[in-house]
Amino acid sequence: MERSTYSGYFGDKRLEHRGYMLRQRLFSSCTQSIQALSLNRAEQKAYYRFLHNSRTAESKLIAELMKRCSIQSKGRVVLSIQDTTEVNLSRHKGRLQACSGLGGIDDSKGIGFKLHPSLVVDAETCFPLGFSSIRMWGREQDKGNKTERRYMNLPIEEKESYKWIEASKQSQETLHQAKAVVIVQDREGDIFEQFLRIPDENTHLLIRSCFNRQTNDEEGKLWDQLSASEKLGEYQIKVDSDSHGGTPARQASLEVRSIKTNIRPPKEGKGKCVQVYAVEAMEASTENYQGIHWRLLTTWPVEDFDQARLIIEWYSWRWVIEELFRMLKKEGFNIEGSELETGWSIRKLTVMLLDTIMKLMQMHIAYSEPEEANIPDTDLVFSEDEQECLLALNKANEGKTQALKNPFQAGKLNHAVWIISRIGGWKGYRSQRKPGMTTMFKGLNKFYNIYDGWILQKDVGTR
Repeated sequence: MERSTYSGYFGDKRLEHRGYMLRQRLFSSCTQSIQALSLNRAEQKAYYRFLHNSRTAESKLIAELMKRCSIQSKGRVVLSIQDTTEVNLSRHKGRLQACSGLGGIDDSKGIGFKLHPSLVVDAETCFPLGFSSIRMWGREQDKGNKTERRYMNLPIEEKESYKWIEASKQSQETLHQAKAVVIVQDREGDIFEQFLRIPDENTHLLIRSCFNRQTNDEEGKLWDQLSASEKLGEYQIKVDSDSHGGTPARQASLEVRSIKTNIRPPKEGKGKCVQVYAVEAMEASTENYQGIHWRLLTTWPVEDFDQARLIIEWYSWRWVIEELFRMLKKEGFNIEGSELETGWSIRKLTVMLLDTIMKLMQMHIAYSEPEEANIPDTDLVFSEDEQECLLALNKANEGKTQALKNPFQAGKLNHAVWIISRIGGWKGYRSQRKPGMTTMFKGLNKFYNIYDGWILQKDVGTR
């Protein structure tokens, strides 16, 4: 795995080293607070200067991330999973400098910025590989509402929704060495122009349908044709509970349908039609809650039940980008609590945190992989000294019975994650639910507190 050194990005080796050290501190401290992660006042001032320096531009930090992603994606079939969130900085409004990279958000009185990353994962294992695109912007606060701006009549390039097409184009460029690319988006990405402009022999779209579109068939609209089509099959999936939607944890039975059709452009059905495959996944026998009902549009060929299941599975992997946002905010690094004084510096810190969270996600996915899978080595995430400390901690966290022994091969990332999770409070039994991101987050924080003392003892012992 390509490591970040920022070599050649800032035109100053001191800035490159400082950026690398800040990135390491963000991971080891599990906090976004520069004051909390710095070892002393001099280091704290150095990191503040790095984030405020015009030479360490946001675009350069993003370019470095995208380059690493391009290298890791070479020769693979990958998914580029897109979504949008916002960083709400309204409670710091009186402290933040004006005209510093911030703007309007969904709350009309709020201030902050929008974030639209494209997280790339391996299409076979869901292992995170990097970011093919990252866009950040603040809305202009005096533009008026959509009615006043005649939003529906604006060209697509002048609409905020154009971010989906822009991110797809940039992902195409970043992932040009990949064997194949599937761009995965939620309903907001269901934009007809995207189906016209993005797909090529190497790039496919997989988007949840938002509109019951007209087709060039005489059998009715898209959703009606899909629901009326013959069921390809049915299969069971495990669904976790959703406290927001009020749905219980359950074993869900999904009915699968698929059709191949041509959708018409939205305005009066004139112009070029686009061929797509539509896949429906509908949960059977739901009573007191709203079950799963996905209608998915894709340019990836779907000819049978197994191919339709693959499309459904790929779409379900959107959980990784939702987890990314969760860890960026209150349940993880709490970027919205940053003490930095300019929007530009908070945006730079956000880019560096996305990279940090990706390492956490790599740990999480590596642990979830079956033992026969190609698990990355521990040095993907941890240094030599850190690995030595982890091995020492492994003995302390293993129990006397075989059930509480670390089941994984030493030197592999899942072996290290088992230790980190035990430190984070996980019991270690295979019958227990696998450790989640929050447990690993807590474990990492505790590990690096232990590691600091371990290094100190090691240094004293060698004098």
